[in-house]
Amino acid sequence: MGTAFAVVLVFVGCCSNVVYLELLVRQFPGCGNIVTFAQFVFIALEGFIFETKFGRKKPAIPVSNYFIMVTMFFTVSVINNYALNFNIAMPLHMIFRSGSLIANMILGIIILKKRYSASKYLSIVLVSTGIFICTIMSAKQVVSSDGSEEQGFYAFMHWLIGIAMLTFALLMSARMGIFQETLYKQYGKHSKEALFYNHCLPLPGFLLLATDIYNHCILFNQSSPVLVPVVGLTMPTMWLYLLVNVVTQYVCIRGVFILTTECTSLTVTLVVTLRKFISLIFSILYFQNPFTAWHWVGTAVVFIGTLLYTEVWSSVQAALRGAGVKEKKAE
Repeated sequence: MGTAFAVVLVFVGCCSNVVYLELLVRQFPGCGNIVTFAQFVFIALEGFIFETKFGRKKPAIPVSNYFIMVTMFFTVSVINNYALNFNIAMPLHMIFRSGSLIANMILGIIILKKRYSASKYLSIVLVSTGIFICTIMSAKQVVSSDGSEEQGFYAFMHWLIGIAMLTFALLMSARMGIFQETLYKQYGKHSKEALFYNHCLPLPGFLLLATDIYNHCILFNQSSPVLVPVVGLTMPTMWLYLLVNVVTQYVCIRGVFILTTECTSLTVTLVVTLRKFISLIFSILYFQNPFTAWHWVGTAVVFIGTLLYTEVWSSVQAALRGAGVKEKKAE
């Protein structure tokens, strides 16, 4: 029951979150900072009430260790959302972030001196190739969408900055994952506590982005009003989109947290990967995002590589063999 409920939370929460993020970004492409800030405030407030019991509960992991993790988490979150300012289409954004497993693996080899099986190395090649294909196809669209050659060049350079930001965020996220892994080995797993401190401690950092956040507050206030059905109140459309985005982000994170306590890491990875794929398909079909045949090829290669990494095929085969043995015994 708990697992099924968690899977529903992940799919409904995360897919809805992507939809409302795209609605926000399409209206105001530079709204990444206010979205990140709102998500951090909401999750920090929830954690302060329910996890720390209004600050009365002491952390199991020393706060000094959290400061290192928080610096990385804040950087990754801000850069990932800010990259949308640089003409990065939402489907490409999602495909790029699907490379997180592979980035983690590469840094594991370099930093932790880990060694993997041949299938794992093949998955690196597949995911890297898939992301490369999608990136190249998107680059062609960026250049061809602008009129003159000079405009096309500047648009391409602008877009290239966004790609560099996504690449940096991907590697930084993987580095944070390795640091988190070493912390959990030393102090034990405290996912809810880490979630709270990762969102609470970086809040002062948003002072650096205060002007941008304030400007977008004014823009959001100027958006057309909409009637909220259940409550019966009228509010600006963009604030409603932001509210739904924040709530669905929390639902998504809670779903993943429940999954990590109920299932194996393999199951969690598979569910999250499938969720990303469905979000991608929905983004392409509903928002009519440009997606060529080559984009589909690249996407397929990315997800095949991800599934190969998680050893889903061998797990399915083992399960089928187990079912076959049971049937024979029953005969």
